[in-house]
Amino acid sequence: MNQTLDGIVSLAKQCQCGHRHYDIPIEQIVVSHEAFKRLAAYLQYKRYKKVAVVADARTFAAAGQSLCDELENESIRCKVCFVQPDENGDVIADERAIVQVLLETPDDVDAFIAVGAGTIHDITRFGSYKMKVPFISVPTAPSVDGFTSMGAPLIIRGVKKTIQAQAPIAVFADIEVLRNAPKAMIAAGFGDMLAKYTSLADWQFAHWMMEEPYCPFVHQLTEQSLQTCVDHLDDIADGGEQGIRVVMDALLQSGIAMLLMGQSYPASGAEHHLSHYWEIEFLRQNKRQVLHGAKVGVSTPIIVEHYQRVFWPLLSELEKCRTSMDETIWERLKAHTASIRELLESLPSPERLRSMVERVGGAVAPQQLGIDRWLVERSLKEAHRLRPNRFTMLYCLNECMLIE
Repeated sequence: MNQTLDGIVSLAKQCQCGHRHYDIPIEQIVVSHEAFKRLAAYLQYKRYKKVAVVADARTFAAAGQSLCDELENESIRCKVCFVQPDENGDVIADERAIVQVLLETPDDVDAFIAVGAGTIHDITRFGSYKMKVPFISVPTAPSVDGFTSMGAPLIIRGVKKTIQAQAPIAVFADIEVLRNAPKAMIAAGFGDMLAKYTSLADWQFAHWMMEEPYCPFVHQLTEQSLQTCVDHLDDIADGGEQGIRVVMDALLQSGIAMLLMGQSYPASGAEHHLSHYWEIEFLRQNKRQVLHGAKVGVSTPIIVEHYQRVFWPLLSELEKCRTSMDETIWERLKAHTASIRELLESLPSPERLRSMVERVGGAVAPQQLGIDRWLVERSLKEAHRLRPNRFTMLYCLNECMLIE
């Protein structure tokens, strides 16, 4: 993966898209059977003597204990912060978790180490950013693409907000730890990758409509990660080392693509907005949370179906929307109608998407996750408001294409 990272950095420097590409602060990415030994050597190279290890009870048992033993053997002190779950037993990236980590972390640590999946990384990412201390990523499951990104999706006063914080300076993932992760988390990682079908389509659409920053190279980088997962569907479903490496590398590369743009444009569109909307509703109802990747694995075919069933026909009825639509948006929709249709035609069918998710053991229907039909329908009308600055097709459909 380090060779891939070097290649991405080199190609990004040659990119002529005209938009700023952010520096990649990641110095090493290691996915191997000796990841913890190499992490200890890396800390010695950096002359780090004291680290704050952020984990929860499960992730500490899966990887944190063995990691700390390895580091202590090399005279590197570990201050462990066990993030406490809420009343439902869920670890949530919210104000309580953030304050806990900040209060329990000594001022003299050289670095944070996030040992866990997406939530632990989001908490650590923000805490390390606020303390102006670097952090190192130790994924315990190939479940999300946010390990290498700089965005921290947090729950603030009950609302999901993505805060731009910082990327890790290194990633060390142990193959055996990843292979032993619950199958539901591996399926969640695959679901998070399938979401790129609609996120990339929404990003291209936003560029046409609102001239949002767009880069063909970053698009290709994300698409390549997605296609590799699809091509190795059976390997991922089997759970062997080859499949785990494929999905983990794809997730890391998708995160790097976000890092280059400084935003989540290529990896997060309307399908993620539905997922965040459902998460907020579950918190409001005090219900147990569902894996992020599981939710987007379900929401992606829903968005494809909604775009093809509702958005597509309205493209043929633009004249009916004209009086209620901003003139510039109307003109751009009219000018790009053929391209938008081609974009929608390129998406896999909802049935194909669901069959792939089912193949890796993931949920394919909202009801399997405890999400009822009414919540789905409401999210299709309201979820876009969670990111009002992200001009997805869902946003356009709800806010612009009003038929008189």
